[in-house]
Amino acid sequence: MDLSAISLSDYAREQLRSMHRAVGLADAPGELIDPIGDLLGPGGAHLLSEPPLWSSELSDDKTPIEFSVAFEGEQTPTVRLCVEPLAKSPSHAANVQISKEILQFYSERFSFSLDQFDQVSELFLDPGLPGRFSVWVSVVLKRNDSPTFKVYFTPDQQALACAPELIEQALVRLGFTEAFAPLRRHVMRPEPGLDQFTFFSLDLGERLRSRVKVYASHYAADTTDIERAARLARGVEPGRLRDFCYLVGGGPGPFAARPLISSYAFVEGDNDRPSGYTLHLPIRDYVTDDQQSRARVNALLSQHGFPTAPFERALGVMARRPLEGGVGMIPYASLRLGLVRPGVTIYLASELYETPRPRSWHALAENFSSPGMVAPRTSEDLSLNPVT
Repeated sequence: MDLSAISLSDYAREQLRSMHRAVGLADAPGELIDPIGDLLGPGGAHLLSEPPLWSSELSDDKTPIEFSVAFEGEQTPTVRLCVEPLAKSPSHAANVQISKEILQFYSERFSFSLDQFDQVSELFLDPGLPGRFSVWVSVVLKRNDSPTFKVYFTPDQQALACAPELIEQALVRLGFTEAFAPLRRHVMRPEPGLDQFTFFSLDLGERLRSRVKVYASHYAADTTDIERAARLARGVEPGRLRDFCYLVGGGPGPFAARPLISSYAFVEGDNDRPSGYTLHLPIRDYVTDDQQSRARVNALLSQHGFPTAPFERALGVMARRPLEGGVGMIPYASLRLGLVRPGVTIYLASELYETPRPRSWHALAENFSSPGMVAPRTSEDLSLNPVT
């Protein structure tokens, strides 16, 4: 794809069409894909040949677009596009307003309710209290089904110190009145500042078991910390998280670069405990280049019984450079455990504006707090990790 003369929206639409085909969902009909290009709002008309219109935190290089491929059971993988909607002249207040208008349009186009969004949005979207972003919106495409949507808020509109109170209020408004106290006990370590509530999300348009998710970032965490954080959720086997950290992150930690992120999924009836838990590992900080990320992702998918071919094809759609030529095209890998949609998700970055350089082994070592950690150097070395 020649990026010199196309817009953000055109790029998102065409990549989504290609990703849909790559994972085995066949050709997506135009009446499904074409409206998706409007998710970015008026800012989506911005040409890729020009500098970024807005400093989006959705990706490392300010691109307001992120793709991911989710594997679950024996189903065909699903494709997710996440965007930060942008006004024609972006500002926090303008982006908030355009995001609300976009969500209203899509709720009418695809017949889903915004009731839950309306119940909590004013907690997070005060236009006078700018945070890291206004709102992110994602769309998930599945085989033979209507797209489903999800919205993400950040609670640090009013500084991270207020985040716990905002999260608690949001959960109470949505009917999870007893959920926050046990959540806080499992998330927070005794040392202040190591753990922070960072995101809150809602499923929109799901017909079965819509999720409310709370995200927490864990700085300098090791597998013991993560296993403790995960034990709150129903149906979680904490030992699988240790295996995941060894396989994807190169060892047990502590992980000293970008934090590991827990997310807790609450569905109807989860009055005190979530039904699902996901660990998001920023793989790009714990590898030397994307070739190593690719090897680890393939090993992860194989370990959990998922085919690697859909991921390989999706990666081929995204890649416009050799994998060993940079680090960050695969920013995160996540493992979902518990009673709600267990599986694996791999995230893919567009790198429309910048490609981070590969990392030396000396620089990589600095991203681990423990001097005894040794990250695997090749796909063959992955077999040396204590993964069951």
